[in-house]
Amino acid sequence: MKINIIIVDKKSKESIYTPLIEHYKKISKTFVEVNIIEVFNKDISKAQHISPLKAQDSYSIALDKYLNNGYNIALDPSSKEVDTYQFADLLRDKSSINFFIGGAYGFEKKFINRCNSQISMGKITLSHKLIKVVLMEQIFRGLTIINNHPYHK
Repeated sequence: MKINIIIVDKKSKESIYTPLIEHYKKISKTFVEVNIIEVFNKDISKAQHISPLKAQDSYSIALDKYLNNGYNIALDPSSKEVDTYQFADLLRDKSSINFFIGGAYGFEKKFINRCNSQISMGKITLSHKLIKVVLMEQIFRGLTIINNHPYHK
């Protein structure tokens, strides 16, 4: 199994979150390979200064190439919230999963509709760097549920 977290964000430099992200990548290796792909380019930068709609369109264009392989899940605050067991079920029996985290202006509806699933991680707004950590922890927790590992208990 392979999981990609594809996020509209500038390439991260070392931050206070880096050790946590690396920790979850390492402990998840027992079950799965997790990759974080940060997508940001000059078109996104320019579009974000023009309008939210242009920004969303630029995210869709930049992320389009990642939609072809695997089961695609968009993180979208207006979508259905899932609990940990529902989240674990999203991981079950998949060989490749792509989680998409949008930019500052979120996703266009047409991008969300192209994904296999859309979920909300809650109603609060988190920074891109922090949501990566939260998502990594939930991925590990979901995998431990699927594999009857005691971490979740």
